[in-house]
Formats: sequence, structure tokens, C-alpha cells
Amino acid sequence: MDHPKFEALVELVRKLRGPDGCPWDRKQTHASLKPMLVEEAYEVIEAIDEENDRKLAEELGDLLLQVVFHAEIAREESRFDIDDVLASIYDKMVRRHPHVFGNDSASTPEEVLRNWEAIKKAERTTKGSMLDGVSKSMPALLEALQLTERAARVNFDWPDVTACLSKLDEEIAEFKSAITNLTALEDELGDLLFVTVNVARLLGIDPESALKRANRKFRNRFSYIEHALAQRGLRPEQSNLQEMDALWNEAKQNEKKEVV
Repeated sequence: MDHPKFEALVELVRKLRGPDGCPWDRKQTHASLKPMLVEEAYEVIEAIDEENDRKLAEELGDLLLQVVFHAEIAREESRFDIDDVLASIYDKMVRRHPHVFGNDSASTPEEVLRNWEAIKKAERTTKGSMLDGVSKSMPALLEALQLTERAARVNFDWPDVTACLSKLDEEIAEFKSAITNLTALEDELGDLLFVTVNVARLLGIDPESALKRANRKFRNRFSYIEHALAQRGLRPEQSNLQEMDALWNEAKQNEKKEVV
């Protein structure tokens, strides 16, 4: 390592984990840190969605801290250290970009991804599926996206979004027909969500970001309802659907005015 601030961060974590460090930090393990690693990654995404550079720099720092923390735990157990982490990702990126660091050629993002998958396949020491690299523990929406992104790299995909929309119509019909069968209903709902993710993918829309945006709209509109009712001396449970629905529509109209 030759970056003073990065080296200082590594030393800081080492001190926190040391005999005279912090009792909480010394107690942590790879397993206990898992929730924080996920949380920090989502906070990075939130900062990106908000287009907040100051917050993004801060959240990236929090995420980097998690990487350094895990590497330090491993170093203490003589398994690997932060130098191994850096060397591993550096070597991997060079190896998987022969069109940049070697003599291969790739003129489009699609070619790059196909080559990437071929290189990954050659790297695997045991035979297995190209989908094995998609973690089963990630959120289902992201897992569905990554599974089909990888399959699409070898042309296992709908020919276009129109074909995928036809499949979506088919899944909606199957879901409706299963509405009285609870056993089949969950299955059909899963299929419906899976195809919806692929409609987004084929349109170049990140489904996670799209759903997050819908969640934010719901938060804002429901907060508007709560605030408007409070001005009338009411709480939501003291109102009714007709009144709250009217306020919901007011919130939507206000959003349109703000856009204009």
C-alpha cells in the first residue's frame, strides 16, 4: 500500500481491534458484521439516488471501513490481509479486461460481458453453473436481476421487451386464475414478479431503484395525508378511505406542479 490515508485507516482499525482498543470492535466477527455490511451498501445506493455527493463520499467511506474491518479480522486469524484483498481484485480486473490490458478486442459492452463470462468460466477450478456466482442470500429482486443478466450474456433471453411484455400478460392471467388457490398463488406471484424484473432489465431500468422510487412516493404521499388530517384535528384511523384517497390525489397533483 502507498496511500497514506488508506494506510492510516487500516492502522486505525487495527488499533480499535487491539488490546487497548474498543471492546465493541474487538468483539466483532465476520458474521456479526454482516447486517452492517448490507446496511452500508444500501446507504450508498440511497446517496446515489438522492444525487448527494457529500453523503455519497461519506457512505462510501463507511462501506470501505467494512472491507478493512473484515480484512483485519482475517489478518488476526492468519487467513489473509488487506494486501491480499487489494491484490486479488487488481489481478482479477486486469485478467478480465484483456481488451484493455492485452491483445483481445471488445468494441461494445455486450462483447465485454460475453468475454467476462468466458474468462470467469475458465477461472473456475470445478465445473458448475455460470449462475453459481449469484449469491442466494441477496435480496430476491436483485437476485432475479443478476440471474437473468448472466443468462442473457449467452443469449438465453427474450428477443425484445415486447416479447417479455407478452410473457408478463401471460403471468398476470395465470395469477388471476390462481387467486382462489393459495398454494398456487404464491408460485404464480413469484413468476409475475420475476418477469416484471425482466421487463425492467430489457428497458434498461434498474428494478430496485424503480421500486425504491415508488416507495419514496408512497412515503411522501402518505405523510401528506397524515399532515393534512392533523390540520383537521384527525389521525388516519379517525378518517375514512374516501377522505384519505382524496388527499392522496391532492398529493399527486402537488407533485406534478413541483415538476412543472
